[in-house]
Amino acid sequence: MLECRNCGAGAPVDKHFCQQCSRILALGRHGDYFSFMGVPRRLGVDLHELERRFRDLSRQFHPDYFYNASPTERLASLERSSYLNDAYRTLKNPSARIEHLLALEGLPPATSDEGGAKVPPALLEEVFALNEELDEIRELRVSGGDSEGLRVRLDAARAPIERKRDEHERLITELGDRWDATADTAPGERPATLAALREQLLARKYIDNLLAAIDREAAGLGVT
Repeated sequence: MLECRNCGAGAPVDKHFCQQCSRILALGRHGDYFSFMGVPRRLGVDLHELERRFRDLSRQFHPDYFYNASPTERLASLERSSYLNDAYRTLKNPSARIEHLLALEGLPPATSDEGGAKVPPALLEEVFALNEELDEIRELRVSGGDSEGLRVRLDAARAPIERKRDEHERLITELGDRWDATADTAPGERPATLAALREQLLARKYIDNLLAAIDREAAGLGVT
């Protein structure tokens, strides 16, 4: 619960204005972007509705409306405006949305550091083959190898990694749909679904790192 600093009335954390005196509420410790923006805790977010909510709340919190208000209210409008921007930026991005959901549900983040420390088992074959190929390409580049031929080899090395990325995107979408669908029908399945979603997100971040390594090698060849 929040406490209105003007009249002392209590208010739920998902309310922005006091229901007794209508003054804007201090932000306090919120933490849930979904409830702050008034959208369901789902991974399948309606982006048009999310933008509508963002614009509506932006107008309500805009500091210009609180120019003559008390210092407490001016501060509250700035805090809520800043928090709203963070919430909107997070929820409109699919990966950031998943990360936020993981945090809300008490799971550790799917950090790229962890993904880089341990190769996901499903990627072992691709990682081994790619590292060997990149090592050979680097050696040939240093020794003056044909840039066009090396570019062709890089493109060939990229193809299976991009297929893996597409596969993981599909799996992440399926798991997100399953999470949303079991909210009311099978809540007991949700922890396992969320854990699987985190593992897939970790793997996809590792894939992104592999593609970044290929891009760096391409830049070394002068390929854009």
